[in-house]
Amino acid sequence: MLNMGGPSTVPETYDFLKNLFMDGDLIPLPFQRVIAPLIAKRRTPQIEKQYADIGGGSPILKYTEMQGAGMCELLDELHPETAPHKPYVAFRYANPLTQETAQRIKADGVKRAIAFTQYPQYSCSTTGSSLNELFRRGRAGEMGDIEWSVIDRWGTHPGFIEAVAQNIEAALAKFQPSARSDVVILFSAHSLPMSVVNRGDPYVLEVSASVNAVMDRLGHSNPYRLVWQSQVGPSAWMGMQTGEAIKGLARLGKKEAILVPIAFTSDHIETLYELDLEYLKEGRELGMELHRAESLNGSPVFIRALADIAAKHLRDYSTRRTGPTSVQMGLRCPGCKNMTCSQQKHWFARAGRS
Repeated sequence: MLNMGGPSTVPETYDFLKNLFMDGDLIPLPFQRVIAPLIAKRRTPQIEKQYADIGGGSPILKYTEMQGAGMCELLDELHPETAPHKPYVAFRYANPLTQETAQRIKADGVKRAIAFTQYPQYSCSTTGSSLNELFRRGRAGEMGDIEWSVIDRWGTHPGFIEAVAQNIEAALAKFQPSARSDVVILFSAHSLPMSVVNRGDPYVLEVSASVNAVMDRLGHSNPYRLVWQSQVGPSAWMGMQTGEAIKGLARLGKKEAILVPIAFTSDHIETLYELDLEYLKEGRELGMELHRAESLNGSPVFIRALADIAAKHLRDYSTRRTGPTSVQMGLRCPGCKNMTCSQQKHWFARAGRS
């Protein structure tokens, strides 16, 4: 189960930030190995305070392990031919890091594995980065001889869409019935640098497809917009930014809204601090009634969706209806110049065989 991760305790914050800013797939920087630790050191006190404010660390590991355990319990029933199934968490920037998980996989003698991204929508900077790291560990022999396949995107899966829609409906129920149909739904996703978007990254398209599928499920009952959060640094990022959208709605007299995390599958700092403590506070100070739809966390509908996605993948792979990777995963961004990306795609397309 691949994801970015987050520091489980406040003292882990610096290492998390250093790993994040060292990742050229996510944030390309000149002289990255020199500059990244300096940026991490400068930002650490501020981010440590934010993690302290949300309870002393990120809950993303707790929720990912919960989701993985629930998924595998269902998967044993849905696809008994490959049971028992065991989840492994591989975070890109926090413990358990991919390197640590690779060692556990090898020690357990695993011979068949699925790289299952926990980012619903694909981006080279998120899923792509995690797959690049997994490829580097696999090519180096750190995981042993494993037959790999990949679940690389699932942002329009009906179970995922249903879980998100149910949480929106619960949030809408907090408003007076007479005002409910006028509530603006703001879908908020982690932004991307425009340098990534402009090389042909599919993330913006896929997040938009998720939003459209959710609104189809809701019967287009409310006005909505897709907005973007978590911009870092002075360069141009995808917009408009979530905070600016809230201010704009208030200026236009739209005083009721819901924030919906559409690209996150569990709570972490972007939901618990940025959405809950920053944006909700800003909106209420502007006279708005603003609520957030819950993250998916322990949603039984979502956990069932994960199991259904994995079971279908296993069935299709075993019957050769699909190969180790999807057709879409095989296509590099038209502007891609990252040779690791090319090598990674070829490696997984051969099921991790060199």
